[in-house]
Amino acid sequence: MAFSLPPSGEVGEDRYQPLAEINVTPMVDVMLVLLVIFMVTAPLLTVGVPLDLPKTQAAAITEPKPPVILSLNRVGEVFIGDERIDPGDLEGRLSRLAAEDPTRIVFVRGDQTISYAQLMDALGLVNRAGFSKVSLVAEATASK
Repeated sequence: MAFSLPPSGEVGEDRYQPLAEINVTPMVDVMLVLLVIFMVTAPLLTVGVPLDLPKTQAAAITEPKPPVILSLNRVGEVFIGDERIDPGDLEGRLSRLAAEDPTRIVFVRGDQTISYAQLMDALGLVNRAGFSKVSLVAEATASK
């Protein structure tokens, strides 16, 4: 580290001046250590085993289907997605959807004014239709 000394023999306020130099040596040391760490670990982040993978005739993995959204409004109407469904046809419609893919998720949305019994009836229909993954949807409240 280099710095300048005040001239010797002088008396007065100019004798001691503040040192306004920044010592960058520790910063350079840290940067060099980080560089070495990255140089050592970067080759380890890639898979380095060369393989000749076998070919297959298997079908490609398909994306999961979008969830079934079952909505119950305050006047008793039932919707699957945006389509209004007659309550008598609901179980048959859900059964057909479950026959296509029983692993689909069903989101059940109910207006806050409907009775607990109406919600439980809808959940029972979803279960009888063959769906096992059911989620109830609610609106998040604003945090205070």
